[in-house]
Amino acid sequence: MRIRLLLPMLALVAGLGTAVAAPAAADPGPVTSGDVSVADACYSWGRTLSEGASGEDVRQLQIRVAGYPGYGGVLAIDGQFGAGTKAAVTRFQQAYGLGADGVAGSATFTKIYALQDDDCSPVNFTFAELNRCNADWSGGNVSAATAKANALVSMWKLQAMRHAMGDRPITVNGGFRSVACNNAVGGAAASRHLYGDAVDLGAGSQGFCGLAQQARNHGFSEILGPGYPGHSDHTHVAHRANRFWSASSCGI
Repeated sequence: MRIRLLLPMLALVAGLGTAVAAPAAADPGPVTSGDVSVADACYSWGRTLSEGASGEDVRQLQIRVAGYPGYGGVLAIDGQFGAGTKAAVTRFQQAYGLGADGVAGSATFTKIYALQDDDCSPVNFTFAELNRCNADWSGGNVSAATAKANALVSMWKLQAMRHAMGDRPITVNGGFRSVACNNAVGGAAASRHLYGDAVDLGAGSQGFCGLAQQARNHGFSEILGPGYPGHSDHTHVAHRANRFWSASSCGI
């Protein structure tokens, strides 16, 4: 069972019902000491964040809104609240019916708390799904900590994608691979799976093309699907320095 420390205390967050019911209203803020007391087992924000802010709390916010950069975009996870982060926060707020002003205040953080588990993964995805290779994320092309951190960002992108597709479950076939695991399945030597930021998706109810097409809106710079060699039976999404989308059977 997943335990959410926040849920029993949601009633303490003043104005939440109004913020959700009235999208035209801005996110009520600032975050107050009373809001901070509504602690989350993963991470709690202690201040309102807006353009110009910087720090670890901004970086943590960026991870959660990484799936909202806009078509073809990729949000930098750099701890700097710039125009791109403001736009991503705005899209996140719009997606969940919050006041969309690009300022992360109590209503925005409350929604994030509701969407994350105690290990910081989003509620609909798990670290175990993204690593069927080994128990400790070791043996890839980056450190175990970096591979796991990369997978976390991918999961939040998938959470955004899932919500955009009607909150229908997305099937994860695999993610991180060590060099040994990659060799065992005949993976490419430069596979993004070795970095922890690649995920292979099953068709589910959305279909391979539906997944590939939707992924363009959620921060994936690498999308491979039907029509690309070796990808007729899954859709592959990942992060890379330069965009590479190829799923010709899907019009990509």
